[in-house]
Amino acid sequence: MARIGALGVALAGFAGAAQAHPHVWVTVRSHVEFASDGKLTSVVHDWVFDEMYSSFATQGLAPKGQLVTRAIFAPLAQENAGSLAQMGYYTTLKLNGKVVEFAPVEDYWMEERPDHLVAFHVRLDLKEPQPIGRIGTLLVADPEFYIDFEFADSPDGVVLDNAPPGCSNSLSKPKSLEGDDKKKLSESFFSGLAPGANFGFKMASRAIFACP
Repeated sequence: MARIGALGVALAGFAGAAQAHPHVWVTVRSHVEFASDGKLTSVVHDWVFDEMYSSFATQGLAPKGQLVTRAIFAPLAQENAGSLAQMGYYTTLKLNGKVVEFAPVEDYWMEERPDHLVAFHVRLDLKEPQPIGRIGTLLVADPEFYIDFEFADSPDGVVLDNAPPGCSNSLSKPKSLEGDDKKKLSESFFSGLAPGANFGFKMASRAIFACP
């Protein structure tokens, strides 16, 4: 599978460039959208890929000195969307502890930014708008930890759009690995994990939003 589309699999051909997981880093900015009746309708993601992977993805796609536009990226964006759909866009949304299902995706694009990083935009509409209840959580994570998704450490990391009065959101981050713990994250460590270990979920941040 070509370039960005390889995110849906084990990053064939690119994974070997690193000595340990993860192999791709993604900065996530997400908007959680509400309708006028207070029901949650959509999650809109804007992902920005790291410098190394962005260089890999854009290589040879545009004339020298020009950015890769959405139009040029369109075939790969379509392939990427198909691959990521199989992975649920690495997105888990829960309302009052129950996982919410998304409708088939129609709104997505990719482009190279002026800083030469690749951006991927996707709108995930819920199959049916849902009342938030009292608490919701948003997780963007690769359970195998080939891809390290991290919400932007800024006010626009997770934004609630048109949320009911009194709703708030916060970010819950996992405990950082330091010293010897980091050294344990070798390829042999990950290859030795039992299927379904979901290590990436344990390393991921969660957005938590609560309403009165």
